[in-house]
Amino acid sequence: MRAINAETARLGLSRPVHGDLNIRKVQIPITRHCQTRKSERQRKFAILTITRASDTALEVEAGYSKDGMDIAQLDEDLLDHEEHLKYRYNQFLQTKASLEKAEGSLANFAKGYEKMGFFREGNATVYREWCPAASSAQLIGDFNAWGGSWMERDAYGVWKITLPDDPQGKPAIAHGSRVKIRLQHPGGWFVDRVPAWIRWATVEPNKMGAKYDGIFWDPPAQERHAWQHERPKDKPAALRIYEAHVGMSSEAPEVASYTYFKDNVLPRIAKLGYNAIQLMAVQEHAYYASFGYHVTSPFAVSSRSGTPEELKALIDEAHRLGLLVLLDVVHSHVSSNADDGIAGYDLGQGEEGNYFCSGERGYHTVWDSRLFNYRNWEVLRYLLSNLRWWLEEYRFDGFRFDGVTSMLYWHHGINMSFSGDYKEYFSPATNVDAVVYLMLANVLVHELLPQAITVAEDVSGMPALGRPVSEGGCGFDYRLGMGIPDQWMRLVKDVRDENWSMTGLVSSLCNRRYTERTVAYVESHDQSLVGDQTLAFRLMGAEMYTGMSALQAETPGVARGMALHKIIRALTLALGGEGWLSFMGNEFGHPDWIDFPRDGNGWSYDYCRRQWSLVDAEHLRYKYLNAWDGALQGLDSQHNFLSSTHQLVSYADDAEQVIVAERGPLLFVFNFSPFNSYEGYKVGTPEPGRYKAVLTSDDVEFGGRGRINHDTEHFTHPEGTPGAPETNFNDRAFSMLVASPSRTVAVYALMPEDPHESPA
Repeated sequence: MRAINAETARLGLSRPVHGDLNIRKVQIPITRHCQTRKSERQRKFAILTITRASDTALEVEAGYSKDGMDIAQLDEDLLDHEEHLKYRYNQFLQTKASLEKAEGSLANFAKGYEKMGFFREGNATVYREWCPAASSAQLIGDFNAWGGSWMERDAYGVWKITLPDDPQGKPAIAHGSRVKIRLQHPGGWFVDRVPAWIRWATVEPNKMGAKYDGIFWDPPAQERHAWQHERPKDKPAALRIYEAHVGMSSEAPEVASYTYFKDNVLPRIAKLGYNAIQLMAVQEHAYYASFGYHVTSPFAVSSRSGTPEELKALIDEAHRLGLLVLLDVVHSHVSSNADDGIAGYDLGQGEEGNYFCSGERGYHTVWDSRLFNYRNWEVLRYLLSNLRWWLEEYRFDGFRFDGVTSMLYWHHGINMSFSGDYKEYFSPATNVDAVVYLMLANVLVHELLPQAITVAEDVSGMPALGRPVSEGGCGFDYRLGMGIPDQWMRLVKDVRDENWSMTGLVSSLCNRRYTERTVAYVESHDQSLVGDQTLAFRLMGAEMYTGMSALQAETPGVARGMALHKIIRALTLALGGEGWLSFMGNEFGHPDWIDFPRDGNGWSYDYCRRQWSLVDAEHLRYKYLNAWDGALQGLDSQHNFLSSTHQLVSYADDAEQVIVAERGPLLFVFNFSPFNSYEGYKVGTPEPGRYKAVLTSDDVEFGGRGRINHDTEHFTHPEGTPGAPETNFNDRAFSMLVASPSRTVAVYALMPEDPHESPA
């Protein structure tokens, strides 16, 4: 395959960007508007009510599209769904305007944690909770010997209690003490629940079957974390994410702490050259084996790994090291565990007074979880405040939104095989309320922190997910390239090496929406779960246990696995997107799968840890894969190819199994052939001059055989007839000769004429 150009070819979209985006201040007619209760005092807790209106005009902010159809300038296929897109954009504008009218601004609306849950007000501790369905409510806990202090309900279902300090100024509830709310069900019985806005929750240790208790977290000044380091001020040109799970980050059979991760894992990440970490399982979740995705208390730091102050210290240290910290936030669903989480606030009431949708729409049957009602005013307050809480209280730098596909559609993607037909994206199956929430979330996050980064986990390929809200998009900075790992695993599992299609690989890696940035990856935590295997384990199998010693001859199986592991990651990095992600340990080929302690495995931690000793051992080959990963991160740091819009595959041949690609200023030559090495191999170059290899997977420091000399100068030769591009070599006006050993990649850079200058 020749001349696959990501700048002009059809890679998901066919038309280039053209025209100026509309930034005029205009007025448009409204088909719906939001009304709130008239009382200024009570309006803060009113329920969002949608009513018809046809005589009202909404003033559109400067910088915003008048109708949300600016995205169609980038993709004319969207014009076929103009009615749907205008409707959802109008819903966004109406909802945003209503929230701003009620609270002054979207940012103010997202300060719910200042008036909900526990907070200090003068010389008193105040607790508020929204639960309209409850017949009565009591605050119970250590402070009143679990005897119950009655709360008062306002007209809109918010329960409140004010507890004055004692005469000596001592708060009524001590820091670190246990608290719960006791709600009376409409049927008459009582249930105890963890406060929905609680900031820390724990289980009583050594008590079989113990339920979570909320913990009143208000440490004295001397025990609070004092921030030492500013967060990175600018977005990196390209995001290189290290995905990590704190609990399983230790080699010991235990749940690792935030402090352990700070002291032992952060230095490894920084040394490799990543510029961001993505922390999983931070929001409290009662079931450890859920990998953190069955959240029970969205505002609470997972107590298994430590305290809120210890998490802050981790983030502070990451910032000192120049690392952004992204939270893997779960707003797509919550655990159905009513005893330990906010699912317990469903007392059978209707949607208007509930966090969750009613009936079947309120349940995810595959995940066994509850689903939010994104139309509800208090749900919007809760979720948007949650984002602001993590940004400001803990100084996270952005979010990876989990389960976006489940949010976008009422069918949640279950039993769906998305074909790319736009009717799949814009139909009655689309959950417009959830789309509007995501638009609001992205506007809020970037308003509060302009350099914040948001990443969407969506497998459907929803168009414009990664375009600005002001154009009519959903506003994410990046989307995950979720089809890439599936392609690699299919090849490794089902296709013989000599039958791998280079044209198929290029098509798969380059098939993305070129106006939306993609985070490419070979494997994330998903590919490591029990029942699946890491890439390294699929490539080398049981030989990882017996053949990884560098003191013995390399077996054919290990040689194959090491070589392919390196070039698979390199090709994905070079062509797969504008960002990169790797899960903790996969950079050095961590063996085995991930299996959390559970009844089915005897509560074992054997497969729920990271064996750092493997990569630290000088006599094992894991160190070579680790060094290669660091070299790839350094390659982008030096040459900024990931952020470059120049991406062109000048040659891809299935018979030779060779790919020649340009990304930014670099030229990549991949040889996937298990049998053939090529000497004097002719490749096209974008510019004339003198080229040198700046990185090769065959270098000895990466476990290779050192067959490519970095000091060799490759001089180009002109190709074809000047003025006649059709006579060029692979659409390149110049060429050079290189060596391309079997199962290697070599990266070349044009050398400056002045030898004292650095290469491009």
